[in-house]
Amino acid sequence: MEKLDSCALITGGSRGIGRAVAVRLARPGRMLIINYLSNHKAAEETKRLAEERGAIVHLVPFDCSDAPSVQDVFAELQPLLPEGGIDILVNNAGIRRDQLMVTMEPSDWHRVIDVHLHGFFYITRAVLPSMVRRRRGRIVNIVSLSGVQGMPGQTNYAAAKAAVIGATKSLAREVARRQITVNAVAPGFIRTDMIADISENDYKAIIPAGRFGNPEEVAAVVAFLCSEEASYITGEVIHVNGGLYT
Repeated sequence: MEKLDSCALITGGSRGIGRAVAVRLARPGRMLIINYLSNHKAAEETKRLAEERGAIVHLVPFDCSDAPSVQDVFAELQPLLPEGGIDILVNNAGIRRDQLMVTMEPSDWHRVIDVHLHGFFYITRAVLPSMVRRRRGRIVNIVSLSGVQGMPGQTNYAAAKAAVIGATKSLAREVARRQITVNAVAPGFIRTDMIADISENDYKAIIPAGRFGNPEEVAAVVAFLCSEEASYITGEVIHVNGGLYT
């Protein structure tokens, strides 16, 4: 069996930004653990693309916002992990339930907060102890332009992403002495299924770059933050939005 020198976990890795990150991080000698919720066909395609680049890939379907599920999955994963454990974590799982707050259902508020904020907490808490023991690790949280400047109809989404940004900055200060970096990447409008209901023609005029971004452009930033070259960068929010917010 091929000797593994690193292991990366990507949540929400079946499509869009998650898939682009998984493919970008894939290489010989690295294990990828790709989480997703229900789209098995898309997850299998991500697995195929990552394996073509030489990675060992495991697909693990579970709900990041369900604490018992997270605990069970990590117990099952433990025998499969390389000796060094998980040393890269990309918290990418997310959903949208957009609605003006005056008509927003409490269930839509809580579900978005659960997936983005509580999911971040459950997954990161599960991965962090082994990083602390080994004194190495990279954590990258995918946040959003909405969490920085807000967007109408996204009070739930913006609140969740803003909370993760605050958690990123605090956690970065907690673990820096253990050679663990914690950063966030905040995409603007990126061509993914998540914003398929948003017309690029309606918005590109307000974007200085004149277009939506591609998932691979976000993945390139994530890959850099996961690299050794980024070892002195922590607690930062890197914007990938074509100049829409500076």
